[in-house]
Amino acid sequence: MSIRKLAFATAACFLMFPNAQAQQAPPDVAVRAKTMLERAVSAVKTDKTKALDTFNKGEGGFYVKEGDLFPFCFNIADGKIVATQTKQAMGKDVRTFKDKAGTAFGKELYDAKEGQISEVHYQFARPGADETPVPKVSFVTRIADLGCGVGYYP
Repeated sequence: MSIRKLAFATAACFLMFPNAQAQQAPPDVAVRAKTMLERAVSAVKTDKTKALDTFNKGEGGFYVKEGDLFPFCFNIADGKIVATQTKQAMGKDVRTFKDKAGTAFGKELYDAKEGQISEVHYQFARPGADETPVPKVSFVTRIADLGCGVGYYP
């Protein structure tokens, strides 16, 4: 294919889908979120107290501003959030979380199984943006007496 034809095909794609690039996250954001969750699981298994403190402080690579990636964890006993960068959620029962459409995504987060990473889809406002909910996905798993996840905006 000549360079002229390739340029024309590329321009045609942008004309047909003008908002595609602006609305999509970087293609690797899901991979980065899942990798962060795997690292969080390892940190919790190594030293739970230190891991939760690190998550809450957003240290050790457990907070990435681009994409708003960070781990969150909740107690299985009472569902209460014990680690998050979303401070208004701290101490709340994850099982009660619903999005503006009424989807009870908190129950899905809570129902995660140990040794298995699940995907939970829901609507949530982006941090620092207006309150308009947009699609969000969280990878979540259970680690002994905790449930932990990392969410991303696709």
